[in-house]
Amino acid sequence: MPPAKKRTRTYDPARTRAAVLAQFAHVRDAVRTLTPEQLALPTRLGEWTVRDLVAHIGMALTAVQRALDEPEPAKADAVLLDWPFRTAANSAAISDFTRRLADGHPDLDAYLAAADDGLRALLAAHPGTRLLATSAGAMSLDDYLVTRAVELVVHTDDLGAAVPGLDVPHDRQALAACTRLLADALAVKAPGGSTEVRVPPYAVVQCVEGPRHTRGTPPNVVETDPLTWIRLATGRLGWQEALAQARVSASGERADIGGLLPLMG
Repeated sequence: MPPAKKRTRTYDPARTRAAVLAQFAHVRDAVRTLTPEQLALPTRLGEWTVRDLVAHIGMALTAVQRALDEPEPAKADAVLLDWPFRTAANSAAISDFTRRLADGHPDLDAYLAAADDGLRALLAAHPGTRLLATSAGAMSLDDYLVTRAVELVVHTDDLGAAVPGLDVPHDRQALAACTRLLADALAVKAPGGSTEVRVPPYAVVQCVEGPRHTRGTPPNVVETDPLTWIRLATGRLGWQEALAQARVSASGERADIGGLLPLMG
């Protein structure tokens, strides 16, 4: 795992909280429209059905409660950019927990409503500086909520991909946070200044070792839209496939970043 940057991009806590709640509301509205047949559809996440995926989306919120139930760590020992690189290590346990949740909550609307109410109560009761023990290490509640926005955006896209015709909106602030965190993770994984990765309108990062660009048009440029970037960064879309479909442009000898992807599983 690459070391995280010492200087991490900051996120406005109030906007992050609003983004998490707004994105979760979009998911709840979509889930209410799903039929039993649609809930039984497969997803692009291994053996998970849509029902399993929805249960996992609820976990993005209930994870905050589980972390708050643990004793508060004495000090922070992780930064936000540690999180993307540590998600894959817990995938087996998360998958098992998700399946049990799906089996134990036949009424998904009630399950999501309880998760929503629970998070709102927690946010009213705890300051953003409260430390949580997470899978990435001890970090503040404010930082952990950024990871919840990422989880919600990524899995909202999974939900839309699984159910034909289902249009689940992405909250702009949640999409921005997800795009920026994953772009910054690339810069951590491949530090340098020879290549510029652009994901308008939310993120621009410099990465990859080599001659540093100083002025004018960079010699190595990668550009794509936010959802394509998120799919690349999380392994939902392959680099060559994205190039073939003209969903990403890459110019310059150091612009092939396919070997650096995905960044998280």
